[in-house]
Amino acid sequence: MSKYDLIVIGSGPGGYVAAIRASQLGMKVGVVEKAEIGGICLNWGCIPTKALLKSANVFEYIKHATDYGIEVKDFKADLPGMVKRSREVAASNSKGVQFLFKKNKIDLIEGFGKLKKGGKVEVDAAGKKTDYEAKHIIVATGGRSRELPAMKIDGKKIIGYREAMVLDKAPKKMLIVGSGAIGVEFAYFYNAIGTEVTIVEFLPRIVPVEDEEVSKTLEKSFKKSGINIYTNSEVTKVDTSGAGCVSTVKTPTGEIKIESDIVLSAVGVATNLEGIGLEEVGVKTDRGRVVVDDFYKTNVPGVYAIGDIVKGPALAHVASAEGIICVEKIAGQNPQPLDYNNIPGCTYCSPEIASVGYTEEAAKKAGYEIKVGKFPFSASGKAKAAGATDGFVKVIFDAKYGEWLGAHFIGANVTEMIAEVVAARKLETTGHEIIKSVHPHPTMSEAIMEAAAAAYGEVIHL
Repeated sequence: MSKYDLIVIGSGPGGYVAAIRASQLGMKVGVVEKAEIGGICLNWGCIPTKALLKSANVFEYIKHATDYGIEVKDFKADLPGMVKRSREVAASNSKGVQFLFKKNKIDLIEGFGKLKKGGKVEVDAAGKKTDYEAKHIIVATGGRSRELPAMKIDGKKIIGYREAMVLDKAPKKMLIVGSGAIGVEFAYFYNAIGTEVTIVEFLPRIVPVEDEEVSKTLEKSFKKSGINIYTNSEVTKVDTSGAGCVSTVKTPTGEIKIESDIVLSAVGVATNLEGIGLEEVGVKTDRGRVVVDDFYKTNVPGVYAIGDIVKGPALAHVASAEGIICVEKIAGQNPQPLDYNNIPGCTYCSPEIASVGYTEEAAKKAGYEIKVGKFPFSASGKAKAAGATDGFVKVIFDAKYGEWLGAHFIGANVTEMIAEVVAARKLETTGHEIIKSVHPHPTMSEAIMEAAAAAYGEVIHL
C-alpha cells in the first residue's frame, strides 16, 4: 500500500493549491482526481467562462468601433470559435497544473476517492479499487449546479453552466433562472452575441448579495442592452414537450408564460458529498456542508475539508486560502484563521462588479456610525477616454475610528481594482491614509482615492 503524509481528494483550486503548499513544506503528497486536473473552476468554471466573456467583450468593441473612430465591416459572432478558444484556454491551464505537480513531486492518483477508516483512501479507477494510506487527508470535492424540482437539468433544453459553455450555436431566446454571478455572466455573454435573454430572479433584485445601488446600476445597464428582467419571480414549471421551452413564471403581477429555446438553471451550487465515505468514517455534516474548525479539521482525527463543501462563500480564491491555512497548520506553523469578512467577490459581466466587506445596510445593522463616499466613473478622465463611464466606486468607513468597513465597485476593470481595498483592510488602513496615498492619473483606480475623499468632504473632481 502506498503511504503519504497527505492525500488530497480533489484537484480544484482548493485541492491543488493545498497539495503544492504541503509539498513545499516537505510532505509526501498524493492527489486523487476523478476527472480533469484543476477541477471545475479551471476546466468548467472560472477560467473558460472568462475566456468566453473576453470574446463577447471584443465583439462588443467591434460593434461600437465607430465610437472610437474605427470602421469595421462584415463581422459576426462565431460561437463555435469562441467555445474552441475557451476550451483551449482551459486545457492550457490544466496542463499548467500538471506541470506544477511534477515540479513539486506530487503524485496524481486518477479515480474516484472514498474515505475509509484508519487513515485510508480507496480509489476506484474504472472498477479497479486500490487503497492508499495517509497521516492526513483533505477532502476538497467541490460543487456542481444545484437543481430545482421544477427544472430538472436534461443537458439539452434545460441546461447548467457546463452545457452553457459549449453550445454549438447561439439560441435565439434564452431564459436564465437566477441572477448570481453565473446567471448575470451568461446573460451578458449571450446578449452580447445576439441572443434575446430573459432573467428570472426569486429575490427582490438581481445580484442580490451585492450593495443595493450596485444591483440597481447593473439592472439599468442590462435593460439598456435589451435584457428582460423579472425580480420577485419564480419559475414554477418548464414544458419541454415542444420544439423549445415554455416556462410558467409566477410574478408579482400574476402568472406569465415565457418561450425560449433553452432554459439555463443558474440557481447556485450543490456540494459533492455523496459516496465519498463521510458517513462510514463518521465525519459530521450540517445542511450539506462538512463541519470544520478554524483550521479545517473535521471531528475525525486526520481528516480535513476545504472549499465549497465547508462554511463560507463558494469561491476559488477562498478554497485556495483555506487549503494553504490547513496544510500550514498540519505542518506545525502558526497561520491565522481566514477573515471571511475580507473576502473579495467579483462578477465578470459588463459592467463588472467587485466588492468586499460590509454593505452600507449591513454596516448600519452591525451598529456602526458610517461615512460613505461615492465617485462615479462619469467623472473619471480615464473612464471617459476608454468609453466606459458606467458605474461607480463606493466606500464605507467607520465614522469613529476610520476603519475601512467595505467597498462596492461597478464598472470596467473593477475586478482588478478591489485587491487594493482587501490589502488596505488587512493592514487596518484608514480613509485618511487612502486619501493621502497618491494614485496615478489617469487611471480607473484613482476613483478609490476620490471616493475616500468624498466620504470626508475632500473630493476634488466632483
